[in-house]
Amino acid sequence: MTTMTTADLDSIKPVTEYLRAVPHRRRRDAFHELASQLPVHVYMRVKYNWPLWARREQLPPDHPWGIWMLLAGRGFGKTRAGAEWVRARAESGASRRIALIARTPHEAETVMVNGESGILAVCPPWNMPNWEPTKRRLTWPNGARAFVFSSYEPDQLRGPQFDAAWCDELASWQYPQLTWDNLAFGLRLGPSPKCVVTTTPRPIDIVRELATRKDVTLANGSSYDNSRNLPPGYIDSIRRRYEGTSAGQQEIYAQLLKEAEGALWKREWIDDHRIDSPPDDLYLKMVAIDPAVTFNPNRSNETGIIVAAIGDEGRNPIHQRRYYILEDASGIMTPDAWARRAVELAQKHDARYITGETNQGGSLIESVIKNAPGGEYVRFRGVHATQGKRARAEPVAAIYEQGRAHHVGRFTQLEDQMCAWTPDSPNSPDRMDALVWAINGLAEMKTGLWFWV
Repeated sequence: MTTMTTADLDSIKPVTEYLRAVPHRRRRDAFHELASQLPVHVYMRVKYNWPLWARREQLPPDHPWGIWMLLAGRGFGKTRAGAEWVRARAESGASRRIALIARTPHEAETVMVNGESGILAVCPPWNMPNWEPTKRRLTWPNGARAFVFSSYEPDQLRGPQFDAAWCDELASWQYPQLTWDNLAFGLRLGPSPKCVVTTTPRPIDIVRELATRKDVTLANGSSYDNSRNLPPGYIDSIRRRYEGTSAGQQEIYAQLLKEAEGALWKREWIDDHRIDSPPDDLYLKMVAIDPAVTFNPNRSNETGIIVAAIGDEGRNPIHQRRYYILEDASGIMTPDAWARRAVELAQKHDARYITGETNQGGSLIESVIKNAPGGEYVRFRGVHATQGKRARAEPVAAIYEQGRAHHVGRFTQLEDQMCAWTPDSPNSPDRMDALVWAINGLAEMKTGLWFWV
């Protein structure tokens, strides 16, 4: 079996017509009852006929579209829908160059390509693409190709061109906006390039933007929609644990919340006090750094680097001070690169100090900064964290709630971290950590004199 012939279509048509007349919930059982009576080639053709088995919400829109966003709960069947869509585009020749994008290279390979519902699992044996892991490339017998990328390496999307793309779990991407923008510039082949986004929602800007754009066809679904294909224990477990909670609204029903349940920061605290330019009376500026002491472009954490300041009211009591976030220069960098960047920002903003956590790197942090060009002129004060993240972050969140913190412009990734992080989160948000170091450090200034000398 290589291609679908007219004879193949004629041979499976009676079977598919019969199965379509059966209610969807009983269709697989009806097919299994027929299986022993069917020739092998008919059985296989019907088995791999995805539109016959998919729920309607797992199929792309009937009307013309450019971006289809499947925003659905965990276990909904998003990955299967994305993989089958890629398979259909490649097999039909409608797409010849397809981008596959996940959070990390490992997740792209183990979920999108080799996963239980990934591309290799849904393709029929007679039209199986060849997977070349070293080239991160799938090639179908007709020459169609799919290329794997990740949000950890957004610059890899600069240059290549595509006529289709599948973006999986966009809400969890490392650099969601930059990766999405680079893809958008490259999605320009053919008369009608298309992009499918399959994701569980999280309160980040790019997801909220796409969910409201007029050129995006949005489809929603809950975990329960796919209950027939999920273990009964799974459904019972998530119902007991999450039903009626904000986490359940997001993870089960795919409702797009403003912030995560239990998040210390709220979007309105940031948005309501955002300003376009800083005041003229900034009194003290500081660069705060939360360093990643090891470097691997595919696995390393970000180094958080935030520039903050207080206005002239810094001479006044702490409860009257206002704090201004001037720049977010965070990213995945080598120690030499983040040291250079911190020193450059100190010079650019005329910041009096660089401060940061030294729990992981100890004296190494100061040494790396002092060895960067211009670092000998920088005053550095390391801070050793003796409290948990919650204890350090809560006073800073209170300043935002009181309306005394102002973001000068929009810092999408920082704000996403702030509104997605909860004290129970297993991840360590480095941009947010650097912000906390910056504001806590500025808050310690007394009567115009800095006591870290």
